[in-house]
Amino acid sequence: MTRLARALCLLALIAPARLTALPSLGSYFGDAGVEGSIAVYDEAADTWLFSDDADASVRSLPASTFKILNSLIALQEGAVGGTREVLRWDGRHWPTPSWNADTDMEGAFRNSVVWFYVELSRRLGRDAYRRYLPACGYGNCDLSEPGLDFWNFGELGVSPREQIEFLRRLRWDTLPFARKNMETVKSLMLLERSEAWTLRGKTGWTTKGGRDIGWFVGWAETRGGAYYFATRIVADDGRLPANFAASRRDIAERALRDLVAERRD
Repeated sequence: MTRLARALCLLALIAPARLTALPSLGSYFGDAGVEGSIAVYDEAADTWLFSDDADASVRSLPASTFKILNSLIALQEGAVGGTREVLRWDGRHWPTPSWNADTDMEGAFRNSVVWFYVELSRRLGRDAYRRYLPACGYGNCDLSEPGLDFWNFGELGVSPREQIEFLRRLRWDTLPFARKNMETVKSLMLLERSEAWTLRGKTGWTTKGGRDIGWFVGWAETRGGAYYFATRIVADDGRLPANFAASRRDIAERALRDLVAERRD
């Protein structure tokens, strides 16, 4: 990216954008039978779209969406020697089969392997996170949780709007990391490349206070510009819909496809 492009991006990040409440976006949640909200930033139109503008500013645990930032920090600090360095599984059995094997960062990111990133958290130490979270403007930066898995448990909180603001800085290489590390993490996030778009993202799922919290965040690059999104769904324990995991991504993709089609029309 040129210096001019980065400068224009920084101006866009600090300049006021149009804010639009679009309750019709909430229909995707009703169709899926889940509760939640979606926030979208349409970069070409410099417009924010919210199914629930109040919820877009409510913070909650980031769960595995934190693997985006965690990967950046680990690469920058040398806690892992690249995405292909294999860490050894300790033999503890996990309910997700792909977690029960040695893995590298590429596999751990794709499969949301908890133990891999817990090991990186141990290697990094809490001081590294105390430096990078405020520098990245990542949520409330609350690291009071003593456990290594503080993105799934504790008081760290990030809102849908903050997720998107962080992702905008990542896409435009304005975070405090080497550009090669940001490009590496963008590659880890790649989910789909098609005629319609290039889609990058990360899901997450955790529980707190008797509620399940599911995320899908990322951005879609289209011919008409980029759309950044943060979808968050919630469910009370014991009332978890069978499609909870799938609906995180399904809702976002349906909303994005319709927004792209509207722009094209």
